[in-house]
Amino acid sequence: MTAPTDFAPGLTIQGFTAPLNLKDFKLIAFDMDSTLISIECVDEIADAVGRKTEVAAITEAAMRGEITDYKDSLRQRVTLLRGVTVADMERVYTERLRINPGAAELVRACKAAGLKVLLVSGGFTFFAHRVRDTLGIDFVRANVLEVESGPNCGQLTGRMVDQPWGDICDGAEKRRTLLEVASLLDIEPGQCIAMGDGANDLPMMGVAGLSVAYHAKPAVRAQAMVAINEGGLDRLLDVFKAA
Repeated sequence: MTAPTDFAPGLTIQGFTAPLNLKDFKLIAFDMDSTLISIECVDEIADAVGRKTEVAAITEAAMRGEITDYKDSLRQRVTLLRGVTVADMERVYTERLRINPGAAELVRACKAAGLKVLLVSGGFTFFAHRVRDTLGIDFVRANVLEVESGPNCGQLTGRMVDQPWGDICDGAEKRRTLLEVASLLDIEPGQCIAMGDGANDLPMMGVAGLSVAYHAKPAVRAQAMVAINEGGLDRLLDVFKAA
């Protein structure tokens, strides 16, 4: 791949010549935490039990690619969430979670151009399903936090629930999900856009026709075809022809 070039202030591209035609793509896949939304949900949930610093350090190392076993790192973090209540998570959603600038505009433009929208996250369905409903996203894959029944009803157990597709949505599962949805839509991987910020997004970005890093870790910016370093998610529209 050629060296990145400054396409516009805060926006670099490599490996293609702009402008592209958005209608040549049929699916856009988004990471959620720190991409579509402003927070890392697991870190903010941990704050409810005084473990945010500990959990955030693991999250940061995983996103930089310093922890190669993402599943193990997520299990470590979720174990530390034991005792957090559903009410605590509700407060994270209402008080801390914000949709990132330009997300609604980008999703709206993609849907207008005929693309389907996929949210594929190493985060949790408690938040992902709400983001889906807010933005009008078509498909979601994320992890399910187990909630206690009985005497501790409404508290997290510190475990996740296995799902029909597997146990944890990590980088490999993000890649597999993108390819699965593309197959269901009868389109080629080259007709897909994948956008993320962390190391666990690289596998799906690597098979997509257009890979996009959003305010991302250095390793992700280096490999992405588009790097948005300033502004909102809708900066991606700058590399496409005007409708």
